[in-house]
Amino acid sequence: MNRGFSVYIDGIRAAAALVVLLSHFAYPRFTDGRYIWIRDLYLGSDAVVIFFVLSGFVITYCAKTKETALGSFAFARASRFLSVAIPAVLIGFALDNLGASMFPEFYAGQFYNPLAFWEQLAFGLTFANEWTGLATRLGTNGPYWSLSYEAAYYALFAVFFFLSGAVRWLLIAAMCVLFGVNVLLLMPCWLMGVYLYWRIGTSGLVAKPLAVVMAVLPPVIYIALLMSDVRADLTDFMRGFLSPAQYHGLRFSDAPVWDFMLACLTVIHLLGVHALCKADGVETGSARIVRYLASCSFTIYLFHYPLLQFLKPWLASFADLPASDLILLGATLVICLGLAAVFERTLKQQRQFVRRLFLAGPALSR
Repeated sequence: MNRGFSVYIDGIRAAAALVVLLSHFAYPRFTDGRYIWIRDLYLGSDAVVIFFVLSGFVITYCAKTKETALGSFAFARASRFLSVAIPAVLIGFALDNLGASMFPEFYAGQFYNPLAFWEQLAFGLTFANEWTGLATRLGTNGPYWSLSYEAAYYALFAVFFFLSGAVRWLLIAAMCVLFGVNVLLLMPCWLMGVYLYWRIGTSGLVAKPLAVVMAVLPPVIYIALLMSDVRADLTDFMRGFLSPAQYHGLRFSDAPVWDFMLACLTVIHLLGVHALCKADGVETGSARIVRYLASCSFTIYLFHYPLLQFLKPWLASFADLPASDLILLGATLVICLGLAAVFERTLKQQRQFVRRLFLAGPALSR
């Protein structure tokens, strides 16, 4: 992966996290419907699909180049998730309970699912909250659903990539039953990221004129689709095969055809961008800003919703100011960046600590 393409991937990752933040910020209870068009266009949901594509690409890259054994792969993935997920579960629980006790009317709604502490830990730290038979929102933290999906994809990928023979296929079959239809419906989007890595690694760069078309045309098509009724038509098509209860039960997987179309457009776009990116050159200041935001993207994604919910009633005194929306958004983002400095951006040090801890254990026991 050359430097230019790496920075571009980071830029998309950072932008997707910010779009998800904005899509929840646009809820009327936060901003009185002033930005409801963001929700009407389902931009937050689409950003998560793009996350899935990037995840499949990056995970395949890591498995092929850095985490080439099952043990190192499992440690890297678990530490990456848990470094932010553990504080998100704990701090989210604290914020939700404090906020609900002080402003109960603001937490009255289906967006808040109060759980016992042990339930929050059990679902949050196993990432089983959206697997077969489970449809559990962790307090106000709606975005946590995608971690349940990604954890499943990591596990399926690891079994397929690192194991072989009958054990591989038996485990995959068992995992598919465990994870369930909803998770599997969006796995093709994640696998498009795997395909992207394979395609980049096995074929030469496309000619520049074609690369420009591949880079530019997918965003144009996407915007045209947003302006059309295609998504609504696909939704109606899905509803035609399912009862209302069955369709509702799909939860976050209720638009798999649209999501796969978006994943394909994303891959075509990235193939074009890859062919156009330069491998050399000095990293600019703007590139460093992009990398910084990308290094905070997981924290922004996992913390923003409980923070928005908690901060809104506290900032009620600013409601009449012209900049009230900006104050809420800015406060949420600044706190997320501060939390990222403590948890996400210290991942390397956390991994070193865990390694030293486990290496010291046998020595101390002798």
